[in-house]
Amino acid sequence: MTPSLPKYYFRARDNGAAVFKVDSENRQRRIEMEQIALVNIRNGEIKPHGDRKLTNVDIGAIRDWMEDRIQRLAWRDIDDIMRTADHLNLTTQWVQSKATPEQLEEVTDHLLMAMHDLRTVLVRKKAELLMEKPKKR
Repeated sequence: MTPSLPKYYFRARDNGAAVFKVDSENRQRRIEMEQIALVNIRNGEIKPHGDRKLTNVDIGAIRDWMEDRIQRLAWRDIDDIMRTADHLNLTTQWVQSKATPEQLEEVTDHLLMAMHDLRTVLVRKKAELLMEKPKKR
């Protein structure tokens, strides 16, 4: 038994996707993909491809994909940041236990500037959040 193909294929690209309708129910039993739209997840725009008229089913599938994609990208952002924290810990361990004086000379200024910049922004954002919280009475 062959798994059924999805009705739509989304080719991810910057800020969205090209949307294709998938068809394998043809004489040659080949998979055909017809582009039906372009999607921009930043502004929510769905542009039909060419003179194509999108059906409500098409639009619903596209909106479902957009919602899932936005959630997936947000999760990836957090995962990347958590990996960065792990990498900082590994870097600390490397500096403490393995780095040669030459290696430290090469990386120290870059790391210090990046960490200073990050700390400055984090402290400012944290202060803004604390100032926005409603005061308890």
